[in-house]
Amino acid sequence: MLAFLTRWMLGAVLLLSAALAHSAPKTVLVLGDSLSAEYGLTRGSGWVALLEQKLRAEKVDARIVNVSISGETTSGGRTRLPALLTQHKPALVVIELGANDGLRGLPVAAADANLRAMVDMARKNDAQVLLVGMRMPPNYGRDYTERFFSMYNTISTQMKAPLVPFMLEGVAEKPALFQADRLHPTAQAHPVILANIWPKILPLVKSR
Repeated sequence: MLAFLTRWMLGAVLLLSAALAHSAPKTVLVLGDSLSAEYGLTRGSGWVALLEQKLRAEKVDARIVNVSISGETTSGGRTRLPALLTQHKPALVVIELGANDGLRGLPVAAADANLRAMVDMARKNDAQVLLVGMRMPPNYGRDYTERFFSMYNTISTQMKAPLVPFMLEGVAEKPALFQADRLHPTAQAHPVILANIWPKILPLVKSR
């Protein structure tokens, strides 16, 4: 009888744990730079905050953790990611990094290696990955800008990671959508940025 009760209690605990895990909101970790950190914006007006609002409106149960830092590079993200994965245990990691590498003219090969390492880290921690790509201004030279832009697609193809090719699609060519520094989008641009990201992120959030 004692053995039966022990087995019954163990089974009940396992079922309860599974139910709680299933019902818990999915954590989405956004690892980005100033484009995701609301640089120069009123809090709550950037694309990450808008994403949280839209998921709530769509009744998608997800918890958004935005750990983006202005000025962050792929090297910095690679360094910070292990502790963030341990702390937050995300189901999905959005990697929006590389712009500062490009603006500083850092080697594309180094950014490539850092991004691949982050994808690998996230997957080893049972998280899906969404890459968010970036383009450099043409004044950086055709060879560098093309290698930089194609880097994201190559990683996406080889590592089978979903990709938003260019987060500033529909924004980059409109000067009125940028702040005075001509680098950071205004609040009016962030709904457009979310519209670029939404079709790729929604299936990933719903799939876990």
